[in-house]
Amino acid sequence: MTGTDQIRVILVDDHTVVRSGLGAVLETCDTIEMVGEAANGEEAVGLCERVRPDVVLMDLLMPKMDGVTATGLIHERWPHVRVIALTSYKEKEYVEGVLKAGAIGYLLKNVTADELIAAIEHAMEGQPSLSPEATQVLIQKVNEPASPESDLTEREREILALMVDGKSNGDIADELVVSQSTVKFHVSNILTKLEVATRTEAVAYALKHRLVQ
Repeated sequence: MTGTDQIRVILVDDHTVVRSGLGAVLETCDTIEMVGEAANGEEAVGLCERVRPDVVLMDLLMPKMDGVTATGLIHERWPHVRVIALTSYKEKEYVEGVLKAGAIGYLLKNVTADELIAAIEHAMEGQPSLSPEATQVLIQKVNEPASPESDLTEREREILALMVDGKSNGDIADELVVSQSTVKFHVSNILTKLEVATRTEAVAYALKHRLVQ
């Protein structure tokens, strides 16, 4: 980044007051340009298509499309866009899920303004920024025995259960009130994580290992 370049950032959070507060913080920084806001993951993907940001600050739990799914889609379509998860949650499934989806950072919303700005600048240089809680989750992960199903997120397990029930992608999309492309993305991840080639094999694996109720 040269001295005249600004980092193009979009904010993704379903709470207007959070976006307003974060926006006010970032607008005080000369090296950052706010180029858009989104209230959910679906809007975030569309916004990335239109404005092509450098960095996305991504909340995780949102309606229509969650932050983990949106991060995966953004990383798949625009690998150069850096996504930093910015959330109130520090549970293992969120940390592992969004980092596996391609996020370069994981911060909690109690982060200071200076820490947030530093994380954005580090992301542009390809350097990760992790909260102490996220770092602890990754340390624990290293010491755990590996199993394919342990990598499934809560949403992926939910979709796998619907697959076991014989639901099509369209049926699943209608039931979860998401797009079919979102379901297709999750199904692809499920097949990859379970190391199987087809939906039928995924269902058989789920039943054999009792992954669903």
